[in-house]
Amino acid sequence: MKFTLSWLRDHLDTHATVDEICAKLNTIGLEVEGVDDPGARLAAFRTARIVEAVQHPNADRLRVCRVDAGPGFEEVQVVCGAPNARTGLSVIFAPPGTWIPGSDITIKAGSIRGEASGGMLCSLRELGLGEEHDGIAELPEGTETGLSYADFAGLNDPVIEIAVTPNRGDALAVRGIARDLAAAGLGHLRPWLAETVEGTFDSPVTWANDFPEACPWVLGRTVRGVRNGPSPDWLQKRLRAIGLRPISALVDITNFFAFDLGRPLHVFDADRLTGGRLTICRGAGESFRALDGRDVVVSPEDCVIADAAGVQSLAGIMGGEATGATDETTSVFVECALFDPVRIALSGRRLGLHSDARHRFERGVDQALPVAALEAATRMIIELCGGEASEVVSAGDAPAWQREAHLRFARVAGLGGLDVPADEAVASLEALGFEVRERDEARVVVDVPSWRNDIAMKMVLDQAPDLSAERAFAAAEGAAAVDSECDLIEEILRLRGLDSIAPVSLPALSAVPLPALTPRQTRTATARRVLAARGLLETVAYSFAAQEACARFGAVPESLRLLNPIAADLDQMRPTPLVNLLAAVERNTARGYPDLGLFEVGPGFSESGQSQIAAALRSGHAPRFPGRTAEPVDLWDAKADALAVLAALGAPVEGVSVTADAPGHYHPGRSGVLRQGPKIVLGVFGQLHPALLAGRGLDRPVVGFELFLDAIAEPKRRRRVAPELSAFQPVHRDFAFVVGRDVAAETVLRAARGAERTLIAGVRLFDVYEGDKVPEGSKSLGVEVTLQPVKASLTDAEIEAVCGAVVAAVQKACGATLRGEG
Repeated sequence: MKFTLSWLRDHLDTHATVDEICAKLNTIGLEVEGVDDPGARLAAFRTARIVEAVQHPNADRLRVCRVDAGPGFEEVQVVCGAPNARTGLSVIFAPPGTWIPGSDITIKAGSIRGEASGGMLCSLRELGLGEEHDGIAELPEGTETGLSYADFAGLNDPVIEIAVTPNRGDALAVRGIARDLAAAGLGHLRPWLAETVEGTFDSPVTWANDFPEACPWVLGRTVRGVRNGPSPDWLQKRLRAIGLRPISALVDITNFFAFDLGRPLHVFDADRLTGGRLTICRGAGESFRALDGRDVVVSPEDCVIADAAGVQSLAGIMGGEATGATDETTSVFVECALFDPVRIALSGRRLGLHSDARHRFERGVDQALPVAALEAATRMIIELCGGEASEVVSAGDAPAWQREAHLRFARVAGLGGLDVPADEAVASLEALGFEVRERDEARVVVDVPSWRNDIAMKMVLDQAPDLSAERAFAAAEGAAAVDSECDLIEEILRLRGLDSIAPVSLPALSAVPLPALTPRQTRTATARRVLAARGLLETVAYSFAAQEACARFGAVPESLRLLNPIAADLDQMRPTPLVNLLAAVERNTARGYPDLGLFEVGPGFSESGQSQIAAALRSGHAPRFPGRTAEPVDLWDAKADALAVLAALGAPVEGVSVTADAPGHYHPGRSGVLRQGPKIVLGVFGQLHPALLAGRGLDRPVVGFELFLDAIAEPKRRRRVAPELSAFQPVHRDFAFVVGRDVAAETVLRAARGAERTLIAGVRLFDVYEGDKVPEGSKSLGVEVTLQPVKASLTDAEIEAVCGAVVAAVQKACGATLRGEG
């Protein structure tokens, strides 16, 4: 929000300096973002007159000028290249040492082509005023010399820019800012009253409102016989100062009130309207050209203003080019309305349109101001453009904006941390426009002013007249919480100055700092570290992808479709990170990098909710080493990666079983599901289904896994102790068990591991044989069992006893026999 100092003083009676005003604005929460003071920037420039201009003796395009720069300067010689430099011309003079904003140079006295030059004659562009000129600026004839150019041109009016938070729509008006400063003690708010303009005829344009949910109340009136043209100099200067381009008197008046009172208005060329009626209604897919030249297609969710010919304005956001005011306009219809802030914001975002009107409507405008604002705008139109006004026409009703707020005085210190006397607290609220309805020693009830839409509404307890005041207040507390009370406390404290609140440290919750990371964050970081250590590269992708790609990895319910995707091919929440990983493998393969391993730890989505998944893919071949050929990746690589992550996360890997019911995007005979018990699924691993890879340029195997991190139980917290290392050598024994081909190796390993819990430290599968050396329909599994004595070295008898127990356990569990027996 930008405004000039003189504009602020139209509403605020104060002698405060710019620095004092800025300091107070920062204190009361309207943070100053910058101050632009053209007067200070242009202080060195002064008015002057060319006494004589003659041709430069050594340059065809230069002239030597004798310049009268006024008191304090002797007559100065300046070499000038402007074609309009001539004797008697009043000009802008920059003495040596002056910084030129438009050229970013500092003037020095010197010599040009042998002639002394003691300054510079300037154009407006060189002063940074944004206007092009073929030569130097020409001031009116007879201009007094030696004046400050900033004073002469009325540029000594600082421009202040403040940051306005979304809840403070009232601060998007110069009057609202003046009200806050007056309440903070920096002057007095000047009275403002709009004089009524009596209508002399019935308006030929009337209203109809078919969309009251979006526009509860709309006013308007016709002003005929106007003469549109450039607005007066004072109005143009104000608009230019805040960055607006003057267009015409009628348009400039609406822009003025948008900033002066925070009240957006719009003027239609009444002669270009069709049918004599404007209708507030929903859009229906029509297209109209807005004032910024864009063609806008409106939908039923957009509120529009239409006449018999079609849409003429996107209500509350931007008018249409077809009915905009022009230099030929002689009759206008002035619109002043209230619009629903949420609908304005949604329409603006959906259509990508932003305007000063939208900026104010979506933050809330003064709901009691439309009548007075329409009268004020009508009077200014008649004063600047002439004409006569019609009677006011309207549709809808003024909203019931009246509401009350409650404050317990003790809560100012208890919640705000600053002890403010009750009388001062009430006086602060009254200065901001709140009116006291009821007050006692402990609390006050105030009526909220119409311009403070940010003050939360309290329940009015007319429905409970039998309650005592204390019980009624408690009922209101329970019904509407304490939102409005907190808002009032904030108002009182900011007028006192937020920097006057003594800082208080938060109480320490524990002598030992709490963990900085949650268990979920910790296990996510652990999974990343383990997978990176195993040679995989981490990727980070969007949590959404193309619906077609997601459908290859699971269901794509309509509830997980994106209504407003950032791209047409990113319209579905992904079921698993494998969607993005496979796309990355495909892109790398197409560019000559088929052998790679990638992983991502991120979310997957289903109708039951979101889950955290650690997923990885390996493709092509494993790395080559001297004396060893490169082997294609297989499902065992994926299983090893998955088990390594499970082990690092503290999952009981030895108790994990594998079943052959992997999802459809895995190869049905080369995949498995990792389970903890019959119900808990920890993950899936295996080779991707060939049909998934067909037509994607992937002619090498691709294997991977998915681990569902949320399904992995957090390990019990135990005190870490040093491991007990045995002083005795381990003993290794190999077994070759012949089992049926349908017997899982895991069943054999689990049976062997459970044969003797005390001495067996590890069981490992090292060979699988299926050939003519074993009976048909059978296979041989080579199993290594490690025995670790703890108290003493094992005797042969003890070793044989354990081996016998292993064989017996495997035979019982799987019907296995030792190879070479039977």
